[in-house]
Amino acid sequence: MQEVFIVSAVRTPIGSFGGSLSTLSATDLGAAAIKGAMARAGVSPEQIEEVLMGNVVSANLGQAPARQAARAAGIPDTVPCTTVNKVCASGMKSIMFGAQSIMLGHNDLVLAGGMESMSQIPYYVPNARWGYKYGDATLVDGLAKDGLTDVYDQCAMGVFADRTGAKYGISREEQDAFAIDSYKRSAASTESGWFKPEIVGVDIPQRKGDPVTVHEDEEYKKVMFDKIPGLRPAFTKDGTVTAANASTINDGASALVLVSGKMVKELGLKPLARIVSFADAEQEPAWFTTTPTIAAPKALKRAGLKKEDIDFFEVNEAFSVVALAFEKIMDID
Repeated sequence: MQEVFIVSAVRTPIGSFGGSLSTLSATDLGAAAIKGAMARAGVSPEQIEEVLMGNVVSANLGQAPARQAARAAGIPDTVPCTTVNKVCASGMKSIMFGAQSIMLGHNDLVLAGGMESMSQIPYYVPNARWGYKYGDATLVDGLAKDGLTDVYDQCAMGVFADRTGAKYGISREEQDAFAIDSYKRSAASTESGWFKPEIVGVDIPQRKGDPVTVHEDEEYKKVMFDKIPGLRPAFTKDGTVTAANASTINDGASALVLVSGKMVKELGLKPLARIVSFADAEQEPAWFTTTPTIAAPKALKRAGLKKEDIDFFEVNEAFSVVALAFEKIMDID
């Protein structure tokens, strides 16, 4: 199998719900990330062989969101484009698909990533086409229905986060401390310029005058640390998950350029990293919170590594309790 290298990895700033990026669609944000990834990698749109972009709620975006983003970024119409929907893991799964295509020798240069505008997810009127003859109609929030609500138990995903905290004895104080530390690290990274190499500015058209370019993440600036301990539980009466130790609702996009080892040498590209292994895992949907503890050992095994070989684990999920549960179950520090 061919080796797979990451030669660029960029993202837009992360915009707050209804904030600085809210006037742009997911495909607009995706296009900005794709352009930035190609520029940082030093490859042209014509060299891209396939585009894979994750997107969870595609309602009202129009057909084929991945192709829209690719075309807006200047990628030719002859390049296959696919949109991947795997809820939280959509962008990561796109990268996995891209890596697999290179490993198998189907491609040498793939662009993969993800894009979402939670601010622009619409409300639905389910019975409007055939059902309403007279009277009021009911609106359904597409963000809640297709993004943040478990389809089987019909409850917010945060309810399962509360159950995780209770099962593994993870306190409200631990979750708050993790969230506060995360926000402070984000602020420090921004102020130190550590995020600059990965962020591409996004131009926001104005009614009058020149566009305004957004360069920095938005949400961390709004946090009031003294208010966090006093927040009420967000999902269940006696729960431990709050608006502060759960993730915010955001807009943004990211993109990576994946290249085969052969093409890295041929084009003289400078890799950032080599993809060694990856893994999927599933269990009962209500316990998505602990599924990373199944996926991580699988990925380690495929790489021929043990957890003791790893210096740093990064766990991306919507709640502090997920990372804390991962640490506890995996017995890592």
